[in-house]
Amino acid sequence: MGILSNYPLVSSVMGIIIAQVLKYILSLLRGKRVALDILTSTGGMPSSHSAAVSALITALGLEYGFESPFVAIATTFGMIVLFDAMGVRRQSGHQGQLLSALEKQLEEKGLIQLSDLKNCDRRLITHYRGHTPMEILGGVLTGYFVALALLQVYL
Repeated sequence: MGILSNYPLVSSVMGIIIAQVLKYILSLLRGKRVALDILTSTGGMPSSHSAAVSALITALGLEYGFESPFVAIATTFGMIVLFDAMGVRRQSGHQGQLLSALEKQLEEKGLIQLSDLKNCDRRLITHYRGHTPMEILGGVLTGYFVALALLQVYL
């Protein structure tokens, strides 16, 4: 059966997929106009980063025991991923928004002309969306339940 027999890996990937689909469904339920690109976007509820990490840690714990070194390694890297998703990426998103607003104001006041900036790649200012604590929690719970559900398949 190959790679599909790897319960922790399949759990982690399914955690990502289910979290992304849930983002789409939750946006529809909130009455937002939603494009399909939300399925590959960052940010939003639930966090696919935390779903992947949570599913991986849960599956490793259920398969090898929660005292195993596999769980210790996954938990350590998982904390780094979650910190990054909630902290660093969120801050860089705020900075991107601030830069865009500043750029717009400077252009409106005639202090800069964006069309004259030949060496500036406009695509570099990206608004990365980090996660709120609730989005992280939503992802953690999503991943946990995905791993539990898949355990029934791998028993």
